[in-house]
Amino acid sequence: MAEHDYDPDFIQHLPNLPTIQDFSTVEKIRALREMRDAMLVAPPDRDDVEMTDRQIPGYQGDPAVRLRSYVPTTDSTASRPAILEVHGGGFILGSIEMMDPWCQMIASKVDAIVVSVGYRLAPEHPFPAGVHDCYAALLWMAEHAAELGIDPDRIAIAGQSAGGGIAAGTALLARDLGGPGLCYQLLEIPELDDRLDTPSMLAFDDTPFWNRPNAIQSWRHYLGPDHQGDPSIYAAPAREKDLSRLPPAYVSTMEFDPLRDEGLRYGLGLLEAGVSVELHNYAGTFHGSAFLPDAEPTRRNTEEIVAILRRRLHR
Repeated sequence: MAEHDYDPDFIQHLPNLPTIQDFSTVEKIRALREMRDAMLVAPPDRDDVEMTDRQIPGYQGDPAVRLRSYVPTTDSTASRPAILEVHGGGFILGSIEMMDPWCQMIASKVDAIVVSVGYRLAPEHPFPAGVHDCYAALLWMAEHAAELGIDPDRIAIAGQSAGGGIAAGTALLARDLGGPGLCYQLLEIPELDDRLDTPSMLAFDDTPFWNRPNAIQSWRHYLGPDHQGDPSIYAAPAREKDLSRLPPAYVSTMEFDPLRDEGLRYGLGLLEAGVSVELHNYAGTFHGSAFLPDAEPTRRNTEEIVAILRRRLHR
C-alpha cells in the first residue's frame, strides 16, 4: 500500500482493511455478499424509531421494490420531512440492513421519516434497474405522503458511494421527467464518472475499501455486458453538462479516495449551474473511513450531516 498521510485515528486499523477485491464473476460477487451479510453485526435497534418493511410496485412494470421506513415515535401532529436513502456497495453489494443504524440515527436526530430502498444490484441487474427502483420509491413516497405523514415539499434524497451516484442520477431523472420535486440531495463520496480518468482515480490504486481496480470492475458490471458508447447521464451523472434546476446539495469527498475528484467536480458543476452546494473534502480520510465511527473525522462528518439535514429540512 502506498504511503499516504492518513489521519492518526485510522492508522491502527489500516492493516485489517480490504483493498483490491475480486468482483470478476457473479459467483464471486454473491459469495462476497453472503460473507458480508454473515459478518454484519448491527447495534440494537433504537426504541425511538419504528421500522416497517413493505413492497411497492416497480417503475413502469419493473419488479416490486423492497422498502424499509424509519419513523420517529415521538408524538407529532405535523407532517415531517422525509429522506429517500440509497445504500452504497459499488452497484454490486450492499443492502437495506447495512444502513439500519444510519437510517435510525438520522430519523431520530433529524426528526425525519427515512425510507431506505433495496434496489436491484448488478451484475444480475445492470443500469437502469437501480435508478428505476429508486425513482419508483420516490414516486411512491410522494403519492403516499399524506398517509405516511410526509410533507411532500420536503422530500430529500441521500446516498453513499455508488448510492450517491444513484441518488444523483435519480435527482436528474426526476428533474427531466417532471417527477416529484426534491428539496435536497445528500451525496456522500459519490460514484459518478465511468471514465475513470481523474487525477485521484489514476493515483489511488491500492487504497482501503475502494481503489481504481475495484472501480473498473464496478462500472463494468453496472453498465452491463451489452453497453456500448457513452452511458446515460442517469448512470454516470458526471457526464451531464446541464446541472441547473437540481436541488441544493451537500457533497462530501475523502482525501485518499479515487472518487474524490469526480465528487469535487460535480459539486463545483452544481455551483456553476446556480445550485446551492455545501462541499466538504475531509483530510486524511479514505473511501469507507466512515466505517470507523470513533475516528475524529468520522464523528465530525456525522455531526455535520445531522446539522445540515436539520437546517435544510426544518425551514
